[in-house]
Amino acid sequence: QVQLVESGGGLVQAGDSLRVSCTASGRTFNYAMGWFRQAPGKEREFVAAINWYGGTTPYADAVKGRFTISRDNAKNTVYLQMNSLIPEDTAVYYCAARSSVATSTSSINYNYWGQGTQVTVSS
Repeated sequence: QVQLVESGGGLVQAGDSLRVSCTASGRTFNYAMGWFRQAPGKEREFVAAINWYGGTTPYADAVKGRFTISRDNAKNTVYLQMNSLIPEDTAVYYCAARSSVATSTSSINYNYWGQGTQVTVSS
């Protein structure tokens, strides 16, 4: 069983930066990781993903060039660095783990989910 715990969310102003983290417990060897987000009244959407080796990092068009995903396998932690935040980035951000070395942009391909962390960007 894998448990994921997100942290680092908060309230920031437009243009600010924020880093959210996700720490995994349990067996996550060879797992790809992803970040998704869900804004009020909207469906959950893909943000970024990273494979086990730290490469192949697809991003949603809405965050490309502003967000960076990374991981530290020794710490069982994946990060999402968010720069130049805009109000449209306001959402609950979820970390997800996939029992495969390869990434996926589809939420149905992820086996484990965290409880989410709220990110609010004020204008």
